[in-house]
Amino acid sequence: MSRTVLGLDRLLTFLLGLVLLVGGAAAIAWWAGWLSQVFPGTGDRFAAGTGDAVRAGWFAAVAAAVAVVLAVLALWWLLSHLPRRGTDDLTLAGSETSGRLRLHADAPARTAADLLAAQPGVRGARGRTRTDRGELVLELRATCEPTADLHEVAAAANRISAQTRQVLGRDDVHGRVVLSIARSDRSSRVR
Repeated sequence: MSRTVLGLDRLLTFLLGLVLLVGGAAAIAWWAGWLSQVFPGTGDRFAAGTGDAVRAGWFAAVAAAVAVVLAVLALWWLLSHLPRRGTDDLTLAGSETSGRLRLHADAPARTAADLLAAQPGVRGARGRTRTDRGELVLELRATCEPTADLHEVAAAANRISAQTRQVLGRDDVHGRVVLSIARSDRSSRVR
């Protein structure tokens, strides 16, 4: 989900909440009779005066057009909320109009995972680059042996993640390291 969609969601939620709040307050004021004290022309019945508009010849066509537009917007809104975790190629620093430097997004993450997997106490590691709430995230996931020194593994993971982001040369890439502990220890097995 992109930042634009998140911003649109927040704006629409705010506007819907505002409409419901004002509408609810007006309905309570109308029911209690306070609305006629503020607006003297307000009676005890609500007449919207829509009867003539509904019977007009143009009403069906306009209503159909509005329904189609709303349906397309609703479909776009639903599709924009589908999770899209993968990323395309990354454009690296130094790209200009005459040429671009592009890198497959998962390649540096996989290399970083290979480096992390070679650390003592790490059984295996995976890496990928994904988009999370509009942010580009280099994610490393490692499984550690139960006997591993987690401080050393965490320090190595942070160092490798920072080096990878530095190699990319982009300030908009964030790092995430997820460590999990294996249930059984394989490091002490004799091969």
